[in-house]
Amino acid sequence: MSLFDRGDDARPVHVMFMCVENAGRSQMAAALAERERERRGLEDPVEIHSAGTHPADSVHENVVEALAEIDIDISDRVPTLVDLEELKRMDVLVTMGCYIAEFDPATFIEETREWDLRNPDGEDLETTRTIREEVAERVSDLFDDLEVEVDARV
Repeated sequence: MSLFDRGDDARPVHVMFMCVENAGRSQMAAALAERERERRGLEDPVEIHSAGTHPADSVHENVVEALAEIDIDISDRVPTLVDLEELKRMDVLVTMGCYIAEFDPATFIEETREWDLRNPDGEDLETTRTIREEVAERVSDLFDDLEVEVDARV
């Protein structure tokens, strides 16, 4: 089944990046996805969301710094608690390789992806950069799939 095969071609595809604290990997993935969405001209058909099951008080400073190096400013972002009703509206859920006991998304989300990513919390900047590059590559791959779906709609 296509991500867009829902009887409403005007409805955007909702993509959620989720982890426990929503302070590192999921924030990084969402910010990189927003950039990729803009680069590919997919602002209308793709909406990006990010949340955590036990949000931290703030985004990890090393994540903010690593993204600032590539001209992405997330210094004003705050980790967000995942809302189950919002989660049920997602078309694609990407988890970051952390165990999230509260949800079994396979029961209500068509497309789930597990990215086994190292947690940048407490890591030095060089390690955080490596994680950033891996996230950027995975986001690009995800958008390759989303772009095929968009092209099939037109």
